Amino acid sequence: MLFQLQSYSKFLIRSTNQHGIHSPFVYDLLTQCFYNKTRKEWYNIYKTYKNKLQKDHSSIEIEDFGAGSKKLSSKKRKIAAIANNAGISTRRAFLLGRLTNYLKTSTLLEIGTSLGLATAAMSLSNPQSDIITLEGCSNTASVAQQQFKKFNLTNIQLVKGNFSDTLPKILADKSFDLIFFDGNHQKEATLQYFEKCLPYINNNSVFIFDDIYWSKGMYEAWQKIINNPLVTVSIDTFQWGIVFFRKEQPKQHFTIRI
Repeated sequence: MLFQLQSYSKFLIRSTNQHGIHSPFVYDLLTQCFYNKTRKEWYNIYKTYKNKLQKDHSSIEIEDFGAGSKKLSSKKRKIAAIANNAGISTRRAFLLGRLTNYLKTSTLLEIGTSLGLATAAMSLSNPQSDIITLEGCSNTASVAQQQFKKFNLTNIQLVKGNFSDTLPKILADKSFDLIFFDGNHQKEATLQYFEKCLPYINNNSVFIFDDIYWSKGMYEAWQKIINNPLVTVSIDTFQWGIVFFRKEQPKQHFTIRI
């Protein structure tokens, strides 16, 4: 917690908004997507999706392969508690949905489904896309699968199992426009997943890493990622780290408040 507080103070000093951004690509991304306040039709459907989970007080046994939760320590957790404390915030879900739509992503991969909150946002905002989402905990995955069915989110393929086993099989001979890394907030695992996914990018691919300030180790992983020679544009929003591989862009790093 101390690391996050100190890091956030430094982030506030370094960060900016669209003013002073000299990259046309990043400027348009901020003004037309990040800061877009136009309400989307799918927002209300997403809120209903999340609300049903927030009202579900049944409990499930969690099998956690990653760094765990900083708010929920018990292995037996109420679905409502997971939705309220461990899931993506509604504001971030809306942004993720806008991103998938703005960038015209057609093939998406999510590493870490949980209850499918982020997955639902990507699906609802971009129903023509093909989404593959990986989840290690079978009980959590089952809840998400039920929700996808209830809301007729037919463009989602959920794959259960340890990421070490499922990720290589999913990646084989497939290129992804967007990969959302939200399944294991540990340095070594994050770097391993990043390196495994690199061969399957295209020029317009975007990787989004959740909780880059989760720990000192996660921040070190983020620093290593943005220094990779294939990464051109990188954006630190504190909660997320976003990287692009656009060869036509000069290598630049941005620290952005959203």
